[in-house]
Amino acid sequence: MASIKQRADGVWRARYRDDAGREHARHFTLKRDAQRWLDEVAAAVVTGQYVDPKAGRITWDEWATRWMERQSWAMGTHEAATVAVQSVPWRDGPIAGVKSSHVQAWVAAESKRGLAASTIKTRLNYVQMSFRAAVADKVIASSPAVGVKAPRGRKAEAAMRIMSAEEVNAALDAAGDFRGFVEVCVFAGLRLGEAAGLQLRDVNFLGRSICVARQVQGATNKTAQIVPPKYESERTVYVPDELMASLAAHVKRQSVTGHDEQLFVTPLGRLWHRNNAAGEWRRIRETAGLSDEVTLHTLRHTFASNLIAQGCDVVTVQRALGHSTPSITLNVYSHLWPSAEDKTRSATASFMTEIRNSADSLRTETKKPQFRGSRQR
Repeated sequence: MASIKQRADGVWRARYRDDAGREHARHFTLKRDAQRWLDEVAAAVVTGQYVDPKAGRITWDEWATRWMERQSWAMGTHEAATVAVQSVPWRDGPIAGVKSSHVQAWVAAESKRGLAASTIKTRLNYVQMSFRAAVADKVIASSPAVGVKAPRGRKAEAAMRIMSAEEVNAALDAAGDFRGFVEVCVFAGLRLGEAAGLQLRDVNFLGRSICVARQVQGATNKTAQIVPPKYESERTVYVPDELMASLAAHVKRQSVTGHDEQLFVTPLGRLWHRNNAAGEWRRIRETAGLSDEVTLHTLRHTFASNLIAQGCDVVTVQRALGHSTPSITLNVYSHLWPSAEDKTRSATASFMTEIRNSADSLRTETKKPQFRGSRQR
C-alpha cells in the first residue's frame, strides 16, 4: 500500500509498506518527485530488485564477517579473504554507503603502497565476491565494485623467473638437510605446502612416483596444520631414479621409518610452513648467491619450464602441476611453449632439409660412372 499526502508545511510525504509490513516514508518538496520515488519502488518490487532501505545500514565489517562464516573454505583461503576485507577504508560505515569511486580509490591506494598487482587483484576479488553476496541477499541493490579493475601486472614472460642449471646446483649445494625439500619442489613441481605435507607413505620408491595427498597450511608453528591439498591438486607425480635415490638417502639419514611420519621436518621436529620454509630458503639463496627474485615457488616454475622444453603437451604439464584445468596452465606458462611461428618455421625447415637430401641423393645416383662390359673376341 502506498500513498502521498501534503503536510501542513507544504511538504509532500510519500509512504509505502513492504511485504513484511514495515512502513517506509520520504518527504519531497514537489509532488511529482514523491510520485517518481513511489514508482521506482513499485518497479523494483515487480522486477524482484527491491531492497529494504534499512538493510544496507549494516556495517561492512558486520556483513563481511557474516558472509565469511557461511563459506566452506580451507584455512588458507579464509585467511586471505580476511586480510582482503579488512584492508578497505570503509569498514565501520554502512555497506549501502560505499560507492564505486570509493572502491576504485582503495585499489589505487593499495597500488601506491607498493603491493604487487597480483596481490591487489586477489584482494579485489574477495571484496567483489562479498558485494555480490550482499546483492544476492538483498542487502544492497547493486554492487559498487562492478567494473572496478586491479592494476595490470607484468607480462608472464617478463615477470616469471626460471632458474638455470648452475643456479639449481648452487641452491642444492647450499641446502644442507633442506636439500630433499628443495629437490621435490624443483624436480617434482610440488608447492611449498605440498612438499611440507609429504609423508613416507607418499613416496613409492619402486614405482618411482610421489603422491600428493595432503599439504601444510598456516604461516606459524601455532597455526600450521596438515589438510587435504588444493581443489583437484591431489595427484601422482612420476619422477626419475635419481630423485628416488636422493630421497632414499634422506630417509636413511633422517631415520624416517613410520609410514605416517613427515618426510621433512625442522631441526626441532616441527612442520615446515610458509614462514620458516621461506626463512630457510632465504639462507640458501644468500649462501648460493641467488637474487631476491628467486623464491621457493621459482623452483616449481623451473620444473614446469623443463617439462615444456622437453616437449610435454599442456595436459601432461597440467596434471604434473596439479592445475584443475589446462586453461590455468596455459594462462601461466603459455609463453614457454613454441609459438605458431616457431612451429611453422621448424616444420618447414625439416621439410626443406628432407627435399634437399632427396635431391642430393638423386644427383649422386645420376653422376655414378657407367662401365661397359669388355668386348668378346
